[in-house]
Amino acid sequence: MAVRLVVLCFIFLAGSAFAQGVVREATVDLDLVLAVDVSGSIDTRESALQRQGYLAAIRSPEFAAAVRAGSLGKIRLAYVEWAGDGAQQLTVPWRMIDTPEAAQAFANELALQPAARFRRGTSISSALRFSAGLFEDGGIRRVIDISGDGPNNVGGNVTLTRDAVVAQGIVINGLPLLLSPAQILPPLDRYFVDCVIGGEGAFVLPVTSVDNLGEAIRMKLLRELLSTNGSGNVIPAAAEPPTDCLAGEKERARRTDQYYPELDK
Repeated sequence: MAVRLVVLCFIFLAGSAFAQGVVREATVDLDLVLAVDVSGSIDTRESALQRQGYLAAIRSPEFAAAVRAGSLGKIRLAYVEWAGDGAQQLTVPWRMIDTPEAAQAFANELALQPAARFRRGTSISSALRFSAGLFEDGGIRRVIDISGDGPNNVGGNVTLTRDAVVAQGIVINGLPLLLSPAQILPPLDRYFVDCVIGGEGAFVLPVTSVDNLGEAIRMKLLRELLSTNGSGNVIPAAAEPPTDCLAGEKERARRTDQYYPELDK
């Protein structure tokens, strides 16, 4: 009986130590999903520039230094490509980034993946739901970094989705691509501020030229790594009528009914 009790105690203590080890391993400074727009409105050149921008940013010494600057010195990173409703791809699943070599390995894995191409509209709402579903329970900081060159036009109300995601404790930051953006009112950067981003310290960093796309991606990732609460939106509030967050859906309906049924956005 005494031997049995000793064995049971050993198993219990070993199991507890293992569980604690798992908890420690899962505790990181940041869980970050990079949600990248690859819908039909993103041409081949823009898609390649986006991918190159993320690869360069993740491989940069500044990125590795920013990871090390965290209290735990490690993050988890995932890369998602998305387009319309139901058109999302987990291109690189969660990977622990805790050394420069781990960052390089993530970038190398991403570089080997062919870019997804979808032609099913632009669903920011679906991309947010998909990305939010990747997070696990825990007290760590969670952020979705979403890029896009057009407004939500399918897949559900973007503001309701945003609010539901933020209610889970997830911050949404935006990278609106003003390279050849959809012609809507208000402009896409204002749309992202009012309709897409949310959570404590959420911000938008617009990209207005292909020449600064890579640098904008790098600066955005560094800001997400180095700040726990940010400093608010890059785009200041303006005295203007409230943004129509259904502008994309209305424009899609107009074009689909009257002009181009196959139009991507």
